[in-house]
Amino acid sequence: MIRFPESVRLVEVGPRDGLQNEPVMVPASVKVELIERLADAGLPAVEATSFVSPRWVPQMADAAEVMARVRRRAGVSYPVLVPNLKGLDAAIAAGVEEIAVFGAASEAFSRRNINCGIDESLDRFAPVCERALAQGLRVRGYVSVVLGCPFEGDVAPESVAHVSLRLHEMGCYEVSLGDTIGVGTPGRTQRMIEAVSRAVPVERLAGHFHDTYGQALANILAALDCGVLTFDCSVAGLGGCPYAPGATGNVATEDVLFMLDGLGIRTGVDMDSLVATGQFICEAIGRTNNSRAGRALALKRERHAA
Repeated sequence: MIRFPESVRLVEVGPRDGLQNEPVMVPASVKVELIERLADAGLPAVEATSFVSPRWVPQMADAAEVMARVRRRAGVSYPVLVPNLKGLDAAIAAGVEEIAVFGAASEAFSRRNINCGIDESLDRFAPVCERALAQGLRVRGYVSVVLGCPFEGDVAPESVAHVSLRLHEMGCYEVSLGDTIGVGTPGRTQRMIEAVSRAVPVERLAGHFHDTYGQALANILAALDCGVLTFDCSVAGLGGCPYAPGATGNVATEDVLFMLDGLGIRTGVDMDSLVATGQFICEAIGRTNNSRAGRALALKRERHAA
C-alpha cells in the first residue's frame, strides 16, 4: 500500500519550462500576469524565467524585464534558470533570490543540450553555485533524462545518482529528477529514486515528469511511495524540451492537483484559480489546454453557469 504524506509541495514551471518552446513570442505582460496568477492561486514556487542567451532561447530574452515587473508575493519563491556565470550576473542584477542549474544523466543529451559532457558540465556549474551561495541565493539543481534519453535509450540509475550527488555537494538544496521524454513507468521510477536516495537524502529530491505515454501521474504516485514530497508541474500541461525529439508537455498542474486533492493531500493550491489561470494562458497564446482535469472542470463550470 502506498504511504501517502499529509502535504506535498508543488513547483510551477509553466512560465519558464512551459513557455520556452512556444513558437509565437509571448509578451512580457502576459508572462508577468501568468506568474502573478499562479502565485495568487497558492503555488509556493513559480519558476519565472531563465537568464540564457537569447540566441538559444529567444522566448526568454525579456527575463530582466519580467523580473522587474512581476509583483512578488510574500512566501512565494521565484527561481530562475541560469546556465553560466554570465547568466548568474544578470540574474543577480535583476534581484533574484533563487536560481536553478541543469545537468543531464546521459552524455549524448548533455552534449546536445549544453555542448559538453556530463562531468565538464558539472565542473562549469560549480563556480556558478559557489558565487550564488556566496551572494545569499538559494540554488536548485535539475537532472534531465533520468529515465530515458532520446539519443542513448535507457539511462542507468547509477548515472542519475552520480549527477545528483555532484549537484547536492555543490550546495543545491534540492535536486529535481526529470523524465524529460516521458518514458518512465512506476517500477523504473522507484528503482531510479531508490538508487539516487542512497547518494542524496530523499527529502532533498523532487520529481519532474512528462506525460508522453500517460504515465506521469502514476510515476508521481510511485515517487510519493519512495518518500519524494516535491513535484514540478506546468499549468495547462505547457512545455516540452527543445533538445529532446518527441518530448511532449510536462504533467499538468491541474491534473496533479486533482489527484492530490482526491487523496486528501494538502498543497495550498486553489483549483478554481488554477483552472482559470490555465484558461488564461491558453487563450493568450492560442493553444490547446493539455490538462484533462482543467478542461473538464472548466466545461463543468460553464455548463453550471449556463
